[in-house]
Amino acid sequence: MKRKIRLLLADDHAVVRKGFRLILSQYPDFDVVGEASTGQQAVDLAISLTPDIVIMDVAMPRLNGVMATRAILDAHPHCRILMLSMHGDAVYVRESLRAGAKGYLTKDAVDSDLVAAVRALAEGNAYLSPSVSNTVLTDYRQQVGDAGDQLTTREREVLQLLAEGLTAKEIARRLDISAYTVDAHRSRILRKLQISSIGELVRYAMRNGLVS
Repeated sequence: MKRKIRLLLADDHAVVRKGFRLILSQYPDFDVVGEASTGQQAVDLAISLTPDIVIMDVAMPRLNGVMATRAILDAHPHCRILMLSMHGDAVYVRESLRAGAKGYLTKDAVDSDLVAAVRALAEGNAYLSPSVSNTVLTDYRQQVGDAGDQLTTREREVLQLLAEGLTAKEIARRLDISAYTVDAHRSRILRKLQISSIGELVRYAMRNGLVS
């Protein structure tokens, strides 16, 4: 008997997860082994359940989908990530692919697209939503060397939390580091991105799909 494809659903909206589960449960070779409502929970479940594929929303609380993808692949490199988003903008696709996602699907896609995407990733192939145009692929190739590439994984984590409005002390507690270290990361982030204020930092994070 052929081994089932093990799937983890990660979306902060329970109704969305339920909808995907209903679609996927119609196929006997799909097995939804878990659901996550935050990015951090997605990471934890991916590590403990070792699914074949994580279906991941881009805009997740407590680690967005991009950061969660990085963390999952660091711990479980053979996992494949199918990214979901309300947006087909080039920047969202670019950040997702850069993080290591193998597929990108817009949420307005039809049921058959979700199934096709899961099967493609299970076979080791990539999948881009039909609504994502060649322009997006061209943009990805051209933009892979932007300033954000200079940020370390920790700096990206601090960037997201700053953009979400957390203070240095709150970030320090969340990441188990000192507030002094948070301030040092913030200074390096601003310098690398050539940004002078937290307001600009928030706008940068939103443009690049790091926060919703």
